[in-house]
Amino acid sequence: MSQRPVTPDTHRAEIHPGWRECTWPAAADARAAGHLHEDLEKAMAGHGLDTAVLSVPTVAAMVRAMGGNSPYLSDLVRRDADAFARLLRAGPERVMADILADLRAEAPQQPRHDIAHVLRTAKRHAALAIALADIGGAWSLQQVTHALSHLAETTLHLAVRHLLRMAHDTGHLVLPDPDDPARCSGFVVLAMGKLGARELNYSSDIDLIVLYDPACHPEHEDLRRIFVRMTSDLVGLMEARDADGYVFRTDLRLRPDPSATPMAVSFPTAITYYESMGRTWERAAMIKARPVAGDIAAGQRFLAAIHPFIWRRHLDFAVIDDIHDMKARIDRHRNAGKGGLLALCGENPAPDDAMRDWLLGHDVKLGQGGIREVEFVAQALQLVWGGRRPDLRDPTTLGALRRLARADLISHAQHTILSRNYHMMRQVEHRLQMRADHQTHRLPETPDRFDHFAIFMNAADGPALAHAIVPGMCQSRRIFERQFAEPGHPDDTIAPDDAEVGERLEQAGFPADTLDTARAILQRWNTNRLRALRSDRARMLLHRLLPGILREIGMRRDPLTVLRRFDTLLERQWAGVQFLSLLERNPALVHRIMTVLDCSPFLANHLAQAPSALDGLLDASTTEATDDTARAAVALVRQHVAQDMGTERLLPVLRGFVCGEEFRLSVARLEHRMAEDRAARVRTAMADAVMRGLLRTVTAEHRARHGHVPGGAMAVVAMGKAGSREMMPGSDLDLMLVFDHPDDVMESVVPRHARTPGARPLGAGTYFVRLAHAFIAALTAPGAEGPLYEADMRLRPSGSKGPVAVSLASFRRYHAESAWTWERMALTRARVVAGPPALARRLRDAIDVALDGDADSGRDIPADTVREDVRAMRVRLMRELPPQGPWDIKRRAGGLMEVEFIAQGLQLLCARHDARSTCTRVAFTRLARAGMLSATDARMLRRADLFWRSAQSMLRILMGTEIPDRLPPAAMEIMQRELAADSEADMLARMDDMARHVRDAFSRLIAPLPPAQDIPAT
Repeated sequence: MSQRPVTPDTHRAEIHPGWRECTWPAAADARAAGHLHEDLEKAMAGHGLDTAVLSVPTVAAMVRAMGGNSPYLSDLVRRDADAFARLLRAGPERVMADILADLRAEAPQQPRHDIAHVLRTAKRHAALAIALADIGGAWSLQQVTHALSHLAETTLHLAVRHLLRMAHDTGHLVLPDPDDPARCSGFVVLAMGKLGARELNYSSDIDLIVLYDPACHPEHEDLRRIFVRMTSDLVGLMEARDADGYVFRTDLRLRPDPSATPMAVSFPTAITYYESMGRTWERAAMIKARPVAGDIAAGQRFLAAIHPFIWRRHLDFAVIDDIHDMKARIDRHRNAGKGGLLALCGENPAPDDAMRDWLLGHDVKLGQGGIREVEFVAQALQLVWGGRRPDLRDPTTLGALRRLARADLISHAQHTILSRNYHMMRQVEHRLQMRADHQTHRLPETPDRFDHFAIFMNAADGPALAHAIVPGMCQSRRIFERQFAEPGHPDDTIAPDDAEVGERLEQAGFPADTLDTARAILQRWNTNRLRALRSDRARMLLHRLLPGILREIGMRRDPLTVLRRFDTLLERQWAGVQFLSLLERNPALVHRIMTVLDCSPFLANHLAQAPSALDGLLDASTTEATDDTARAAVALVRQHVAQDMGTERLLPVLRGFVCGEEFRLSVARLEHRMAEDRAARVRTAMADAVMRGLLRTVTAEHRARHGHVPGGAMAVVAMGKAGSREMMPGSDLDLMLVFDHPDDVMESVVPRHARTPGARPLGAGTYFVRLAHAFIAALTAPGAEGPLYEADMRLRPSGSKGPVAVSLASFRRYHAESAWTWERMALTRARVVAGPPALARRLRDAIDVALDGDADSGRDIPADTVREDVRAMRVRLMRELPPQGPWDIKRRAGGLMEVEFIAQGLQLLCARHDARSTCTRVAFTRLARAGMLSATDARMLRRADLFWRSAQSMLRILMGTEIPDRLPPAAMEIMQRELAADSEADMLARMDDMARHVRDAFSRLIAPLPPAQDIPAT
């Protein structure tokens, strides 16, 4: 044994610079600390190591912190003095990187005992490095949990590779690539819980689900037995103890129905279980699921298959009650600690000693103010909103809280409180577990032991630690209680068959002559006739909601009609608990629904047919009052498309989203909280994003089947209201699809190793025509909410007689030689919305040439001919499609069509790019600057454009696309407010006056039109 120098040169001792910046807790047990120092000197000397390093102040403090607080860490350094010395020299980052690299480099075909020795030694060395980096403050909480998680998944990876290779070598399995055993093996380990989220704690067990895909081993009769045995061996490798220690304790109880299923579950069994029997807690668990070992690609396929189970397309506020019930069961059955936390932090906070006494024996994971409450707040909101908001899907607790705050689903103050408390509780958890490597979350139960633990937490004593952590726990607990509290007044309930229900109806405002009918409707709700109300939980929710519902209905002009419409809405619900929980958790939603049912028969019917439309209303308070409304809608569409889920799975998601957004915009307009121009921009931006996303997704699938056309691409051109960014409720999409490719490219090219079996090339033209058909089919495919959009392709060259997609060369030739004036009028609103930038530029240039001509076009249409063509087109439409009354806003004399014809005709006459715009009101401004009309006419026409679009949009919201003969009183009242009129007569007079001004402008700027009575009927 080497002799320690009498006067060591501590300045030359090898120590990583990072250690010198650390702060170490004092020793709670000074005697144990001294013993460790002595033992470590002897051990290092016995290994020929320089003991001078132990006299470096920061190392001496480190040793005291270990010896005086953690018997487990003390034993580790006693046993592995050489590993400790290397850790001092190299620092924790380098040591951990080397440990993980060595594990990845191990050959899987080694004997079992050699693999076990490697795994357990790696765990010991890593445990020491991570603990010291944590205790000294060298690493953040995230670095600590990531290091523990990376260690766990790397050890799992090696263990699974070894087991698969052994199964192959013994003839139990035939692997596609024995040198890379996991690839295409079909055997996968999913990490759940904290390992799945890369948030593993210091002495945590690892929650795993082991799955296998029988399709990877067809006709293998003994597959289940082999993979179950392999799973048992994996558990043994990870948690069996010997002289080298152990790797990780494992828990397989999160698998589907653990009491009835084997340790390894097949894909079909697991998928069927989740689709038919999966519960809310399993959805919450699957938020964090991640394949970490074995066939990673197979694991990703499995998670994709159960994606709809985890992330519901519609808002499901019932999960809040489910998670609250989970927490209540934990409190009842797991002895999680004391109640009454909030009493410590009232107006007169308890003394520090009292706080310390309350904390004695408290469970920092499951108890009040603990880790699980923060996790439940994050998970509940993710499950409610994450199906509609992919940006909220973050498996980590702190990451989820950040995203929820960014989405305004929790306040920034709540985010700060929850994050700080979570961080503190995780630090407490780690220190508790480092003392003896026990999986504990319970604080010491006596004041003396609590004081010792407080020293390990860098606090002066137990009361000081309590003073530091209890206020944050209280604030966190308050947020948890507000999140999961039962809303409303539970004592104010009504059952539909209560004797006093007639009196309650009358008090609510129902006329006396409607009471019997209203009571009969309510009594129907107490039978099993309504699917939504067959469960006890649904009926309980209804009883709590009914007083507020009746009050809201009674305030309406015709309560019985509104009640009938609500009855229809309730009757068509598939999931009554989810619907009623949505209303209970969002009381303002009841008012908005009743407004819709009262004022708009069209929206009431739409809501009954597509209940998912309600989801859109809950976003209204956070987006519609800002300028970011369109950006928010576009961002959500992009997030859904970015999931790369394929057209079949993407379409239902997009339909639900568009349906909800359309309903939200309509209700915002109905309540006069959004102007028509803004609503039109949002609708159009959403449609643009949907078309871009669908084109991307459909093109990817088309390429998988037929390869790609080198240098070729297709673009989508929007025309009509979509082109002018003036979409209304019910607007279809006027589209033109244009493709281009090099002249010398005759067909598509399929890669030699195409992923899709049977992939074959197509002729270039056929390739793009089929792509166009696939795009239109996706856009218009019906679903529960109807199609995404109706598409009208008649504005393409040659109309309905031509191909669905046209080449750019054909488009140029058609407009140079054959286009009618009305087709060029339609082209003034043509806007390229999707496609590669290079093709979009060429197409825009071609549109400019078609409208303005160039030196080589050879087409110079006289102004008189243009004017006459525009006039003739309007006369023809007056004859063939005469207006159906004053509410036919588009076709009436001086109506919206004439405003648009003026803009389009003048743009053709001007034939200048700088005088054009796809947007009608902008076009009038530019035409005035170009001298095509006076400033006075431009102002009047811009007012007319907005006046008529606002009127038509609101009429569609109230009555649908059918032209009404007359308006119901509620609708008439809304129309008067929309058009700033004092009465029905005033409103009709305003409409007639605007029509006269527009007709006069048409006659002066384009050409005179005959009176309607002088046009012969067809």
